[in-house]
Amino acid sequence: MAPRDAPAPAAGTIGAQPLGRRATLLCVATLTVMSGATVAPSLPAIEAHFADTSGAAMLTRLVLTVTALFIAISAPMAGWIIDRFGRKRLLMVAIVAYGLAGASGLLLDTLHGILAGRAVLGMAVAAIMTTATTLVGDYFVGPARNRFMGIQSGFMALGGVVFLIAGGGLADLHWRAPFAIYLTALVLLPAVALTIGEPHRPARGLARDGGPADDGLPMALIVVLYGVSVINMVVFYAVPVQLPFFMQELGVLAPSSTGLAIAAMALAAAIASSQYGRIRERLSHPMIFGLAYLTVALAYAVIATAESYVQVLVGLVLGGFGLGANMPNATVWLLGTTPERVRGRVIGGLSTCIFLGQFLSPLASQPIAIAFGLPVMYGCAATLALVVGSGFTVAALVQRRRRVG
Repeated sequence: MAPRDAPAPAAGTIGAQPLGRRATLLCVATLTVMSGATVAPSLPAIEAHFADTSGAAMLTRLVLTVTALFIAISAPMAGWIIDRFGRKRLLMVAIVAYGLAGASGLLLDTLHGILAGRAVLGMAVAAIMTTATTLVGDYFVGPARNRFMGIQSGFMALGGVVFLIAGGGLADLHWRAPFAIYLTALVLLPAVALTIGEPHRPARGLARDGGPADDGLPMALIVVLYGVSVINMVVFYAVPVQLPFFMQELGVLAPSSTGLAIAAMALAAAIASSQYGRIRERLSHPMIFGLAYLTVALAYAVIATAESYVQVLVGLVLGGFGLGANMPNATVWLLGTTPERVRGRVIGGLSTCIFLGQFLSPLASQPIAIAFGLPVMYGCAATLALVVGSGFTVAALVQRRRRVG
C-alpha cells in the first residue's frame, strides 16, 4: 500500500504528480459518467421482460433516475467520511461496490432487485466522485489544479460518449449485456492501491499550500455555486431527456442521428473542459460562468428556433462548448476557497447538487414541454441561461473595476 504523501508543492504543476497517479485519477473519474446512461439502450427490453410486474413502465424508467437520486442523497455522507477517516479506503470500497452493484443486473431477475442494485450503485458513485475530486484538490494547487480539473472533466465527457456507444452495442446482443460494463471498475483496484497515497494531513491551522486551513466557510459563495451547479445540470439534461422527441417533430426519425447529435455536444463539452486551465489563466471565475452561460443561451435559442437537423447540430455544439467550460469552474472555485479540513464535505455537497440537477431536469422541462411545446421549453432554458450569464458577467465587470480602482 502506498505511503502517505508529502505535501504538494505550493507552485504545483501537473508533472509534479507521478504519471500513474494522474492516469488513475482520470480513469476513476470516468466511472461517474457511465453510472446511468450505460443501460439506457436496454430500457425498452427491460420493460418488455418484466411486463408482468405491476408498474413496470414507471419502475423501468427508475432504473436510470434512482441512481442519480441516491448519488444526491449519499454524497454529503461520503464527504464527511473522507474528511474524518481519509480518502483511500473509502475509494477502494466504493470501487468494489460499484462493480458488483452495477453488474447485479446480469443475475437479478426481479425489477425491484435491479432497482436495489442501482441504488447501491448510486451510493458507490457518490463516494467515488467526491473522493476523486477531493484528491485532485489534495494533490494539486494553483494553475496545476485548474489544468488537471479541466483535463479530468474532458476525460469524463469523452468517457461518457464511449460508454454510451458501448452500452448501445451490447444492448443489441441482450438487454443484460450492458450491465457487464460496470465490472471494468474492478480493474482499477490495483492501480488505486499502488498509485494513490493517503494525502498528508497538515497541522491544524496550516493548509498544504501554506495558507490558512481553518478560515471560516465562504457560505455565500458555496450557496451560489451549489445553485449554479443545479441549474447547469437541469439545462444540460434538457438535451438527452427531450431532444429525441424534438428531433421527431423535425422529421428526424433515425435514433442514430439523435445519438450522433448528442455525441457532438458531448465532444464539444470535452474539448472546452480540457482547455479550462488555459481559459482560467485569462478569465476570472465569474467571467467564465458569464461567458459560458451566454454561449449556452445563444445555443438553446438556436435549438428553439431550429427548422433543420443541421441547425440543431450547430446549437448543440455551441451549447457543448458553454456547458463544458462551466463543468470544472465551480469545482475549482470551491477547492481554492474552502478550508482543507472540510474540503470533502463541501465537494460532497457539490456532487449532491450536480446529480440533483440531473434528477430534476425532466421534472422541470416536461411540464413546459407538455403545456407549450418543446421549442418553448428550449426557449425557457435559453432565457434562464441568459439571466444567469448576465448576472455573472456584471459581477465579473464590477469585480474588475474594483480591482482597477
